[in-house]
Amino acid sequence: MKYYNIKNTKVILGFVAGVSVGAIAAILFSPGKGKDTRKKIADKTSDWGIALKDSFTDFLKFKKSSTKNDRENQESAKMKLNTMG
Repeated sequence: MKYYNIKNTKVILGFVAGVSVGAIAAILFSPGKGKDTRKKIADKTSDWGIALKDSFTDFLKFKKSSTKNDRENQESAKMKLNTMG
């Protein structure tokens, strides 16, 4: 199937959000100094943000090379990527 399914997108985003919330909760409830915990959270969220941006960029490249969608959809996706960071 060449078209990206919206339902699958929602499931994947829900899974990623759940994993993120679980990981942050685990860090917050673990014993340790507040300063160390805040640093861990900042480091992890930064890493996840970079990974998410890279994954989204790869997806856009794949979509562009594998299908011939209209330019409006591609520009919209690029604008969303730019607003993410």
